[in-house]
Amino acid sequence: RRCRHCRCPQSAQYGSCSQRRMSAMEALELLDQLVDESDPDVDFPNSFHAFQTAEGIRRAHPDKDWFHLVGLLHDLGKVLVLFGEPQ
Repeated sequence: RRCRHCRCPQSAQYGSCSQRRMSAMEALELLDQLVDESDPDVDFPNSFHAFQTAEGIRRAHPDKDWFHLVGLLHDLGKVLVLFGEPQ
């Protein structure tokens, strides 16, 4: 269902979450198929960055498990490039 306040075309296209069903781990694996324009020279998989971020947050904030998860998931929206969205 679309938010009644948002009228952007992406909300209409992706708001129903009907493009593809996948787990968070599957989406993290899909990230590895992308060359991130913001880091084109990085030689390790994009999923590694997600795990690195989550681990760094876990070390800095061991009591905030929700924050560890946010660190892991923060780049998942980039998989939309595989569905035709620009970076």
